[in-house]
Amino acid sequence: MANVRIMLEEREHQMLSEFAAFSDASKGRKQPEKQCDIRPDFQRDRDRIIHSKSFRRLKDKTQVFLTPEGDHYRTRLTHTLEVSQIARSVARALRLNEDLTEAIALGHDLGHTPFGHAGERALDRVCPAGFKHQEQSIRVVELHEKDGRGLNLTWEVLDGIVNHQTAGKPATLEGAVVRLADKIAYVNHDIDDAIRGKIIREEELPKDLTDILGHSLKERLNTLVHDIVSNSYEKPEIVMSPEVSEAMYALRKYMFASVYTNPVAKGQEHKAEHMIEQLYEYYRKRPELLPEEYRLLWEERGEETDRVVADYIAGMTDKYAVTRFSDIMIPKAWGVY
Repeated sequence: MANVRIMLEEREHQMLSEFAAFSDASKGRKQPEKQCDIRPDFQRDRDRIIHSKSFRRLKDKTQVFLTPEGDHYRTRLTHTLEVSQIARSVARALRLNEDLTEAIALGHDLGHTPFGHAGERALDRVCPAGFKHQEQSIRVVELHEKDGRGLNLTWEVLDGIVNHQTAGKPATLEGAVVRLADKIAYVNHDIDDAIRGKIIREEELPKDLTDILGHSLKERLNTLVHDIVSNSYEKPEIVMSPEVSEAMYALRKYMFASVYTNPVAKGQEHKAEHMIEQLYEYYRKRPELLPEEYRLLWEERGEETDRVVADYIAGMTDKYAVTRFSDIMIPKAWGVY
């Protein structure tokens, strides 16, 4: 049988834009390994992320709303999938490398804490080295997956993951697509969730912005994706028109004022932050109680104890963090009466 991977790599050169990242031109992996005879490297990375434990845990991690009443609110996993869908649509239209785009999108939040950004803020306060979820995502794929061996992802995927924040500067156009897709996804699905939770109404969104972006979730996504494609097609950069870009970031600013700091939506976050801080202090003083895979990081690999404790807590799901806090901090009944 012919080497399918080579055939697919050749097809990339025939079909993709000259500005795309090509699988056979990757800067490679930190640990050299034999290539797959079926899958190009970026597709292989995508598969590794999907099959990882940290990816599965995203389904039980908060996106924005803590313990919402209803099954239709986004989680960190559904956010990730929506980012992937938007990014792939843009990448396909621009003839960029869809496998690389998807791998970055699926991996960009693997290091996120339980309880969303509330958990991130808490760990950033108590951990001496600070805490940023994009940097934690790299630790997850390099140190924690596969019993400490890591996923050994390609340089391009790692670069896209660590640079997906607003201040990031991805080295590939695929990474730049994910960086914008992340913002498009969370601004719009957070509006959708906030409307579902009766925190805001569609009619309350600033009319000058919705007149530009659209008056529904579908219209806004359509406007933003089309704007990126039309302004980036056959160009060595990923850009939006000034009008649409300014409107999107203004809508994001509105969400920070109306939803992300809204006491109705965020009234329970101080409790979540308190839980994270208490768990951190408990394990920092008792690192010998950490699970074995984490103890080995500071006992054998020389990692700082503070950082390893943060690793353990960041990897928790919301439910597991509540369970551990309850087991440690809340007295148990003496017996059944």
